Parts: sequence; structure tokens; C-alpha cells
Amino acid sequence: MKPWIKWLPFLAFVACFLLFRFSLMHPTNSTVPSKQIGRALPDFHLEPALSDMAGLSTTDFKDGHPHFLNIFASWCLPCAEEGASLMALHDAGIPVMAIAVRDRAEDITRFLNRHGNPYQAIGQDQGSHVQIAIGSSGVPESFLIDGQGIIRYQHIGPITEQDLPQLMTIWRQLPS
Repeated sequence: MKPWIKWLPFLAFVACFLLFRFSLMHPTNSTVPSKQIGRALPDFHLEPALSDMAGLSTTDFKDGHPHFLNIFASWCLPCAEEGASLMALHDAGIPVMAIAVRDRAEDITRFLNRHGNPYQAIGQDQGSHVQIAIGSSGVPESFLIDGQGIIRYQHIGPITEQDLPQLMTIWRQLPS
């Protein structure tokens, strides 16, 4: 038997590993289409996450004005990264609402003091029931909701400075 043949299984493993890694780093489609786009927000009512802010319900999104809905948690590192971008949306006049998932008021307060508070209201979703009903699979995740409470756009992951022009353009085009 030739000595190089004993290395054949190892080389095959390395080749498969490299192919798998390349496929993960360069997916053919980097977006996950949401089945919720074009659907109404599910009916919900969330208690306030903080005593000095309003809670959140479906009716808050049916006031004839588009809204930005951000799902976050104080324990989420990418959520901290998007703080400046969310403040930029707020400063541009876009109403930013939030759902805090599996979080505590004191942790949310520390988080907002550290990263800014762009939110008009924050609802507490301790069991992630509303988060799942909306079609969110993690944090951070954001939605653009039209003035009738219809989900028009979903953004998975943190909002970055590069995302702001597109989000602002979509928000301006949303029906009231």
C-alpha cells in the first residue's frame, strides 16, 4: 500500500470542512423573507417595561401614522450596537416603539442610560409571546409598520449607520 493513501480520509475531511465553511461565509441569499410582510400586527397588549413609560399594544400602531418597532433586550450585545442608529431615526422624527423581551426594568434602565433612549413606548414581553407572534426570531429585530398596523418591512439584526438611508426612505413611503 502506498504511504499517501492513509492520508486520504484526512484530506477528504479537510476538503469537506473548507467547502462547508466557505458556504457558510458566502451564502447565496443573505435575506430571510418574512411571511409577516403585508399582514396586520397580531392583537396584543404589553404592560410597560418601565414605570415612567407607556406600554405597547396593537392599537398604538393603528393611529394613521407609520411607526418603527424595535425588538430588543438589555442583555443583547448587538442591541447595544444599534443605539446610535435608533437615536438617529428618533431625531429624524420617526416614532420608535419597542418590545423588550425577557428583561428586567432595572437592566433596561441601565441599558437606556448607557446607549440612549429613542423609544416612545416600551412593552414588556417576558415570555416572548408577542415577539414570536410578530414573526421575530431573535434580538435585535425591527419592523416598519404602516398607519393601519400592517407590517411593511422587517430588518433582522442590528440597525447600522449604513441601513439608515434605506430605512428612512421606506418609512417615508409607507401609507398612513
